[in-house]
Amino acid sequence: MSKEMITALDALEQEKGIKKDVVIDALEAALVSAYKRNYGQAQNVAVEFDNKKGDIHVYAVKKVVEEVMDPQQEVSLSEALGINKAYELDDEIKFEVTPKNFGRIAAQTAKQVIMQRVREAERGVVYEKYSQYEDEIVTGEVARRDNRYVYVDLGGVEAVMSRQDQIPDEQYEPHDHIKVYVTKVDDSGKGPQVYVSRSASGLLKRLFEQEVPEIYDGTVEIVSIAREAGDRAKVAVKSNNPDIDPVGTCVGPRGQRVQTIVNELHGENMDIVEWVEDPAEYIANALNPAEVEDVLFDEEDERSCMVIVPDYQLSLAIGKRGQNARLAAKLTNYKIDIKSESDASEYVEEDEDTEDAE
Repeated sequence: MSKEMITALDALEQEKGIKKDVVIDALEAALVSAYKRNYGQAQNVAVEFDNKKGDIHVYAVKKVVEEVMDPQQEVSLSEALGINKAYELDDEIKFEVTPKNFGRIAAQTAKQVIMQRVREAERGVVYEKYSQYEDEIVTGEVARRDNRYVYVDLGGVEAVMSRQDQIPDEQYEPHDHIKVYVTKVDDSGKGPQVYVSRSASGLLKRLFEQEVPEIYDGTVEIVSIAREAGDRAKVAVKSNNPDIDPVGTCVGPRGQRVQTIVNELHGENMDIVEWVEDPAEYIANALNPAEVEDVLFDEEDERSCMVIVPDYQLSLAIGKRGQNARLAAKLTNYKIDIKSESDASEYVEEDEDTEDAE
């Protein structure tokens, strides 16, 4: 070993951000194992690296005892006092045992340790960088795709987007630039793995924060999101300022703010409704654009209700393939049973007849 090693460690610290002391500690530990493995020694060994000259010294560490039982691990008090009068029982003394040809083994070991530390450091840099972006939006470039994933280049790391995280019918071609939501960053043994999504509700929330300053600063708050990615979404918002209309603020002048988000999601329909404390009013808002006549709550199940709508509004309230009712239920966290006024009156009459019979 030589000063070349010191130069290499200094460069490693400057270029890769790997602390020299960390590499030296790892190197010393690895050299202890290398010494025992190559020289068949089982005694207590310490390796010291001179970070000024680049020299390496191997020491057998022995404990000072009254009577020596294991010469490889112990040294007598009388012998210790012959070395230095200050030694006492239970002190540890280092005896240099550096082999003449240990430099070659040390060089090989140093190379392995440094390469390992470089890989770990590079993985650590990637993990630190992208773990900060978890639950945030980043822009990436589509690199490739296979049957399982779309691979997105985020600049320094390749993220994966699974089928369930893709928007149905959305095409992802190489070199396309897309906004994605970072759902998770795993620090696995093979290196950090970044998972991204286009279908997560979190993507929609962050898009609103980007387009609506009042949401970003907390004046308007997103309370709940129900989304069927690529088709339709409902967003419940409330205002923390009585003078600001939360729905109008999110829609923006001539619908510009919400239209920007719709365009980013390639035409996904967007219903923005006002969240209110009254659950009946909130459920009625959630069923927008349908009109609601009444909301009756189940006395036996507080999270279940029957919603009554005009006969001509029934199909609108339920929505295509039940989508409007399904999203409203998810948005409000209520089980919603929608009935027309005609069906509801018959239902009430049947209940009354049953009660009279009892």
